[in-house]
Order: sequence, then C-alpha cells, then structure tokens
Amino acid sequence: MTAAIILASGSGRRMGQDIPKQFISVYDRPVLIYTLESFQNHPGIDAIEVVCLEGWQDIVRAYAKQFGIDKLKWIVPGGDSAQDSIRNGVYGLREHLGDDDTVVIHDGVRPLIDEAVLTNVLVTCEKCGNAVSSMPYNEQIFLTEDGVTTTKYIPRETLRRVVTPQAYRYGTVYEKYKEAYEKGIGIKGSAYTNTMMTELGETLYFAPGSDKNIKLTTSEDLELFKAYVSDRFRG
Repeated sequence: MTAAIILASGSGRRMGQDIPKQFISVYDRPVLIYTLESFQNHPGIDAIEVVCLEGWQDIVRAYAKQFGIDKLKWIVPGGDSAQDSIRNGVYGLREHLGDDDTVVIHDGVRPLIDEAVLTNVLVTCEKCGNAVSSMPYNEQIFLTEDGVTTTKYIPRETLRRVVTPQAYRYGTVYEKYKEAYEKGIGIKGSAYTNTMMTELGETLYFAPGSDKNIKLTTSEDLELFKAYVSDRFRG
C-alpha cells in the first residue's frame, strides 16, 4: 500500500491573507484541492491522509467531497512545527500501514506537482528504500563571515535542492521519528523528514524533480501559480 501524507497545517502568515494559504481559492477551488487532485489522479497512490490546521478539518472533508477526492481516508491534527505535523501524520498511519508499505510526504502548498515527479519518487523509493525530489542548484554560492566580503565558494556541482514529495518505507520512517523525538535529534528549527533522516545516519536517494513544483509562500508565489493554471480555466 502507498499512502500520501499531505501537510495542510500551516497558518501562512507570510502570504498576508486572511485565511491560511492552503485554503485560498484560485479559480473557484482552494489551493489544497489542486494538490490533492494530483495524488487522487495518480495510479500509484492508494490513500491520502491530510495533516490539518486545527478547526479546518470539516472544511477539508467538505472540499474533498465536493471535488471528488475519495482517496482521502484520514485527517489528523497538525503540530506546533512542520516536523511535529509530519510526526503526527506518520504516527497517525500506524494502524493502517505495514512496515514495508510506502508513505509519501508532500507540502499541501506545492500544488503544481505533476505525475512524472510523483512517479519518480515512487520508483526510486521502491528501488532504494527512500526518495527525495531534487533539482540541481544553478547559482553560485559563496561563504562569508562578515556579510560583505568572501574568499570561499561552494562548487555548485556538489549541491542539490531538495523539496517534497519525499517517499519512505513506512516502518523505517516511523522508527526514525520515534528515535528522533526520544533523542532530540533532527527536530529543531526548520527540520524536515529529510534533514532528520540524514542526522540519524540514513542515506537518502535523489529522484528527479521539477522547478515548476513551487511552494506557495508569498503573494508573488500565488500570482505565479495563478499564471501557471490560468490556461486550464480559460473559456
């Protein structure tokens, strides 16, 4: 079985909107529904769990019914941080998945995930045990100590940008979350599943991603998303 954990628990303060960004309507459907549709329509996904901002659970259920997201099986509450929310999602699947099943973790505010990217992480996870969607880093990165000068750079060939979706064997990621929270490793600040796994000594495998798979963080991101999907709704 392959289940997707879709994170929809952020408050989205940086977007500057009155409602969380995952629920902002674009062409008469919320951002979250665009994301869920990609998983609903992919033949490799069997079930969906949404990690939801408190107070919005019934709204998610109503939207899922309205837009035909019948793979949505479970809704669990979010946590105080992204890492806490992912942990809640992973733990929430304990009664539903076996250790050899696959779990895909994805940000609900990355609505432009296409079938090929999702297929890439599923295939890589099946082969290697995990997969993180990634792209080359095409800019130059320099190191600085004073903020105004530099004498060192990091060769961009050694860098990769890693985003969601990410896929893991369920038994492994479940045990790693237990270990991380017991030891206080990989759970602070901007920690995510991928960073936690590496801090706990796991080797991660790259799957080809897409620059189109943007995260909606600012109002500029939202406008870019609207431009991407505008052709779909014209006429």
